[in-house]
Amino acid sequence: MDPTGDTVQAAVDASRAEFGAARYDRLAYELPARLTLAQQLGGAGDPERSAVAVADLYNIATRLCIKLGGEDGLAVLTADRALTAALDGAGPLTVAESYRMVSSAWRRAGHLQRATGIALHAAQQLTIADPREQAAHLSVQGNLYATAAYTAAKAGDRHTAHDLIGEAHAAAVRLGRDTALHGSVFGPSQVLLHQISISQLLGDAGQAIAYARGVDVRSLPTSERRARYWIDVARAYDQWNKPVHCYRALLAAEEAAPQEVRRGSVRVLVETLLRHDRSLAGVRDFAVRAGVFA
Repeated sequence: MDPTGDTVQAAVDASRAEFGAARYDRLAYELPARLTLAQQLGGAGDPERSAVAVADLYNIATRLCIKLGGEDGLAVLTADRALTAALDGAGPLTVAESYRMVSSAWRRAGHLQRATGIALHAAQQLTIADPREQAAHLSVQGNLYATAAYTAAKAGDRHTAHDLIGEAHAAAVRLGRDTALHGSVFGPSQVLLHQISISQLLGDAGQAIAYARGVDVRSLPTSERRARYWIDVARAYDQWNKPVHCYRALLAAEEAAPQEVRRGSVRVLVETLLRHDRSLAGVRDFAVRAGVFA
């Protein structure tokens, strides 16, 4: 395939679609060739579009690495390559999104304070002069605040987490709707998803479920987001010691995106349900599908 602006953009769009549909196996197989194509575009006389596409694809690769787990250093590496490409010729929104992925990668590696600081600094420094990019600016900035809030909650910093998710909520209110701008989804429902996660991380299972009841799952834009919702609900019910509700939520996650329940972090949750195998019909078969048993 020749490296043209159209073929490279199609590669980026296909990668985003595969991630959104939780087709992680397919995405992992296709990404190397798509990255090569995007890099070749620079040599074909379009360095700016090449920089944007390479950054976008490495950002997607980082999200994939975080989803699949394994070697945490790989996510740090792909995030660094995304940021390097973005700084080499992409605009401020791509740079900011790349910093968000750097933050997520360092969080995955356990460096929580550093990860929070990276996302917060990028959010505070993001400025856009062109009013036509205002919505995209709010989307990227809101996602940065939400990412920082989630990381602060993971570190047990309740005050900071609540302050930062408040900033994300303010951006979502100004945006007024869920949008898929600049490669990432953001809006009121996405803030709710983060509030569920944050409450669960802080040990507030009841509050997490209260937030979850405010989400219209059918309106969530991708299979990945719907599965993420159900997995966070399952974690909250597990924390609340409600195995039946936890199991039902995991079955809903599997229906939304089967590859999501095969992630390592979810398999740990499934293993806890096996203690209740006499009361949860089909849970052992579900554990096989989730990869708990070889």
